[in-house]
Amino acid sequence: MPDTTTAPPAIAEQLAGWLANISTSDLPDGARQMAQNLLLDVLGLCVAARREDYVKAVIGTAEPGIATAFGHSGGFNPYDAALINGTAAHGEDFDDTFEGGPVHSGAVIVPAVLAACEREKLGGDRLLIGIVTGAELMCRLGLVTPKAIHSAGFHPTAVLGAMAAAGGVSAALGLNTVQTVSAFGIAGSMAAGIIEYLAEGTWTKRMHAGWAAQAGIRSALMARGGFLGPRTVFEGTHGFFKAFAPSRKPEFSHLLDGLGKEWVMQNIAFKPYACGTMTQPYIDCAIVLAERGVAADDIADITCNVGEGTVHRLWETLSVKQAPPTPYAAKFSTPFCMAVGFFDRRAGFNQFTEARIHDLAVLDLAKKIHYWIDPDNEYPANFTGHLRATLRDGSVHEITQGYMRGGAHAPLPQSEIVQKFLDNAAYGGWQGEQAKRASDWCQSAFATSSLFGLAGLRA
Repeated sequence: MPDTTTAPPAIAEQLAGWLANISTSDLPDGARQMAQNLLLDVLGLCVAARREDYVKAVIGTAEPGIATAFGHSGGFNPYDAALINGTAAHGEDFDDTFEGGPVHSGAVIVPAVLAACEREKLGGDRLLIGIVTGAELMCRLGLVTPKAIHSAGFHPTAVLGAMAAAGGVSAALGLNTVQTVSAFGIAGSMAAGIIEYLAEGTWTKRMHAGWAAQAGIRSALMARGGFLGPRTVFEGTHGFFKAFAPSRKPEFSHLLDGLGKEWVMQNIAFKPYACGTMTQPYIDCAIVLAERGVAADDIADITCNVGEGTVHRLWETLSVKQAPPTPYAAKFSTPFCMAVGFFDRRAGFNQFTEARIHDLAVLDLAKKIHYWIDPDNEYPANFTGHLRATLRDGSVHEITQGYMRGGAHAPLPQSEIVQKFLDNAAYGGWQGEQAKRASDWCQSAFATSSLFGLAGLRA
């Protein structure tokens, strides 16, 4: 190893110093509650997706072991359990998000830390520390180079998730500072996830959270075993942000300032709709338009003001977005999401099916929806919605929503987060007493002495 005794602390060293010394007494009540909500949300989403073909395909690659994949019988290798849970939790794009990133923390961090704690037979206190610190890291990492990771063709949840999971697992396992630095360094070479899924609506984005989760576990365990990773993984000449966000200078103050004192993960947002994050407020605007009594046939044109950074994922190629080729592609089409929201007043699992993407009424309305890039749009600092609907009689309806419902400006009430879990669990076949046992486990998990087995949360 090079002599670093006179070098200033690297970013990874500063993070590792925090992670290696944190205890449950350092965690504010809001962070604890958010961790519990993340656990509940991920569990419900995993159960909801457990019978989907993409989850079955991942399970087909898995090896048996001691770790739990929610909703599935038996146990799995911890890496495989993390991959299964992460893929299922993120698969329908109904998982949490973070304004300013955006990143999806729960689908990465919960599966990673849970599997690692099961492997090591640790208790709920370590699970809590790992989830809170991992989620905090992921949200802060998302603020370092806004839009630049997407612009480079990578998925922020995938690449940032590997780093955050490595940190969260390291904290849960009690790695020392030197080991944690190496865990970050190793994760930097495991991070992966391109966004070419957008071209044809294929499935690769679905696995990104799970891949990052298992990478985080392996990075931490390799580091604990003595494998060395680069100290300057974040800021180095050939480092993480140089590779994944070359167009923008990193602002590491967003990662380091107030660390351990200001908990940004307390502002994680829970989605009301099962689709792309920045589309959510536009669906709300479309629902408002429908509730004003406007009929689809009366609409001549709808134009939306949008942030430039959202166009290549949610608006272009426009003709394809207006008639998405697959149900999964439809989740990343603002015109389709707005149209189906207009008709159904919702955008859940049943709005993204083969039948709905071929519904002529929905497609006819989607073809009327266009966009205009607003240079003053706040994205990614804030997720807003807007539409200007011109009717055939010449009248105009203009609707603006200044924030994402479910986010920092309008958090979902606890009752709605619980109801979302119950609805998702029911969709996956868990109802009544089984769903209640799962919900009760989430409320008590951080106080248990051992997580081994997680009885009752398998099939």
